[in-house]
Amino acid sequence: MKLSIVTTLYKSSQFIDEFYSRVSKEAQKITNDYEIIFVDDGSPDDSLQKAVALHEKDTKVKVIELSRNFGHHKAIMTGLSHAKGGFVFLIDSDLEEEPELLAQFWEELQKGKDLDVLYGVQESRKGGWFEKWSGGLFWRVFNKLAHIKISENPLTVRLMNKNYVTNLIRFKEKELFLAGIFELVGFEQKAFPISKSSKNSTTYNIIQKIKLLNNAVVSFSSFPLYLSFYLGVTISSFSLIYGIYLVVNKLFFGMVSSGWTSLMVSIWFLCGVLFLTIGILGLYISKIFQEVKNRPIIEKKIYRKNNNE
Repeated sequence: MKLSIVTTLYKSSQFIDEFYSRVSKEAQKITNDYEIIFVDDGSPDDSLQKAVALHEKDTKVKVIELSRNFGHHKAIMTGLSHAKGGFVFLIDSDLEEEPELLAQFWEELQKGKDLDVLYGVQESRKGGWFEKWSGGLFWRVFNKLAHIKISENPLTVRLMNKNYVTNLIRFKEKELFLAGIFELVGFEQKAFPISKSSKNSTTYNIIQKIKLLNNAVVSFSSFPLYLSFYLGVTISSFSLIYGIYLVVNKLFFGMVSSGWTSLMVSIWFLCGVLFLTIGILGLYISKIFQEVKNRPIIEKKIYRKNNNE
C-alpha cells in the first residue's frame, strides 16, 4: 500500500462527511492504493456511526473503535500502529487543518531527497491575546527546560515515511506528549508553515492544558529534580556561612545575637538539609525516570555491502 491517512474522532460528527470527501479526492490525485483510518476516541456523539457508514460503502475506510476516551495523543498512536502505507498522512478531522494539504505536503516531500517528515507549524497562533501569549510562553519554557528543541506552534498535520512511523510507534510511554516524541525520533524533518482555520471550539479546557504542560515538562526534563538539589545546597551553604559568622562574633567580639536570630539560622539550616536530602533522592529518581521509559535507540538505516553481512 502506498498511502495511509490517519485521523481521530472526538465530537467530530459535523465534519466527518466533508473531511472524507475532501481527503479522498486529494489521495486519488496521488494514488488509488490508499487507506483512510478513523480512530474513534470514545466520542460521545455519533461520530463512530458515521465513520462505520463510510466504511460500509468504501472498502478503503478503516475504523478503529477505542473502548473509551483515552486522549488525542494515544488515539493517534493507535491509528499509526495500524497504518500499512509506505507514507502516512496524519491530520485532525475537524477541518482546521485543510485536507488539501495532503497534495502540498506530498509534492514538498518528494522534493527533499533525504526528507523523512514534513510537518505543519502555525504561521501565527489563533485565538485571543491570552491564548497567543500563553501558547508562546509554553513553547519558550518547554524549550528552555527540555533536552530537545521543538519548533514553536507545531500542528498535528504531517506526512511521514514508513521507516519513521515504524520507529515512532516503538515508543511505549503511557503518558504521551507527542510533539516531543515526534522530535525525539529524529530523522530528517522539515517544518511547513500553514494558516490554521478555526471551525470549532477547542476540546481542551484550561485544566487539560495545565495537565498537558505538566506532562510535557515531566516527560522531557529532569530539571525540576535537579532544582531541588541545587536549592538545598544553596540554602544550606548560606545558613552555614551565617552560622559561622554568628559564632565568630560571639567568640572573638563578644557580640551576642538575639534568640530569634539564632532560631532562624537553625530553621534555615534544617530546611536546607531537608532540601539537600530531597535533592539527592531526586537525582536517583531522575536516573530511574530515564530508565523506566525504555525509549528505543533508533536505527535510521543500515548500510550493508550485501545481504549476507
